[in-house]
Amino acid sequence: MHDSNDTQHDAKQSIQTDTMPKEHSEQKASTGLDYDGITFEVVEEEQTATGKVRRRGIYLWPNLITTAALLSGFYSIIASMNGQYLQAVYAIIIAALLDGLDGRVARAIGAQSAFGEQFDSLSDLLAFGVAPAILMYSWSTHDLGRIGLACCFIYTVCAAFRLARFNVQIGTVDKRYFIGIASPLAAIIVICSVWVQQDFKDTLDFSAVWLQGLNAATMVIVGLLMISNLKYYSFKVMDRKRVPFVIMIPVILIFSAITYNIPVGILIVSIIYALSGIVTTLMSRKQSA
Repeated sequence: MHDSNDTQHDAKQSIQTDTMPKEHSEQKASTGLDYDGITFEVVEEEQTATGKVRRRGIYLWPNLITTAALLSGFYSIIASMNGQYLQAVYAIIIAALLDGLDGRVARAIGAQSAFGEQFDSLSDLLAFGVAPAILMYSWSTHDLGRIGLACCFIYTVCAAFRLARFNVQIGTVDKRYFIGIASPLAAIIVICSVWVQQDFKDTLDFSAVWLQGLNAATMVIVGLLMISNLKYYSFKVMDRKRVPFVIMIPVILIFSAITYNIPVGILIVSIIYALSGIVTTLMSRKQSA
């Protein structure tokens, strides 16, 4: 009888000892003890072939590129505040190029992560939501007072809505299309408007109310395009089929126009792309009807 009790006690103690590390690990995960230091740390769950694995740290290269894009957006804001409008335009263009690069680098080296996605969105908000609005306000719409301020704010908040919606729709929408115009392309339309006006500053009267009103309307319209349900081709899924050589002719004409006058050419191409969303959406609805 005594031996049986000792055996049961030892077995119970052994079970408790075996389960303690697991319980301790679960408690550690649930109470946030992964962050028990004073330094910045990131802990993510990644899905692998054997299940979910908790990993510390971040991927260097894609997040480094995203940080460079964030720096470009920040510099654009400083340049706009100092009246250096062309530098502000160039900085946003650099941010757009870097934004297109970080995701491709992450996919190429298998370094995609939830942290990277959220960091990229925050960088986009500054570079393509805040910086273009401050650029346009500093350049033109500040003369309209509160109306100009409100129009630029509408653009910024629409960019925030657009990025938030994009985050929650990742993996649930057709990769061939953006729902609403992407924030970098919206920023390109805004900055090219300033760029073109800067190039024609000798012929344009910047104190004219109609020009200031046009700039304010541009901010609102582009902002609404970002949160619209219009479909825009994303160019993420490229068709590898051969096409007739004649297709290259309009492409050559577009590049020629851009070369002749870069800001005007980019602005025209951007506006055509913005209008293409209406055509794409109507064609999609017609096919599904």
